[in-house]
Amino acid sequence: MAAEENTQLGRPVKLPESPDAAVIDKVPNPHAGSEYLVRFTAPEFTTLCPVTGQPDFAHLVMDYVPGDHLVESKSLKLYLSSFRNHGAFHEDCTLAIAKRVIDEIAPTWLRMAGYWYPRGGIPIDVFFQTGPAPDGLWLPDTGVAPYRGRG
Repeated sequence: MAAEENTQLGRPVKLPESPDAAVIDKVPNPHAGSEYLVRFTAPEFTTLCPVTGQPDFAHLVMDYVPGDHLVESKSLKLYLSSFRNHGAFHEDCTLAIAKRVIDEIAPTWLRMAGYWYPRGGIPIDVFFQTGPAPDGLWLPDTGVAPYRGRG
């Protein structure tokens, strides 16, 4: 559900019951036409395994080049928090978040990295991007090291 105006900023808002019920607000990009990178990092993302109902944890990194709009950060935080009681596989969560942001704000470019903590002893990393990064864009490393366990 897209918001035509900021419906959450500056007022108390309850946690959405599900990702589908969450609203992602957008704001006009004050530098539309300039190519720059915006990064959101969610190092404590949680969701539920759709089979066992057990919690899953991830470190998410989303980079995007804004078009005419920016993601309003409070609404993104609430959207991500709405996954807390939602059952979905790692791949589904990672791509669903990326595609929802694309649908809501139409960025010029987007890259999503999901670094999932081990389930059954195997960490799962999921990566998605809309295409090649724009030429000349400074694209820093995500800053998340590959999983090494205690070693």
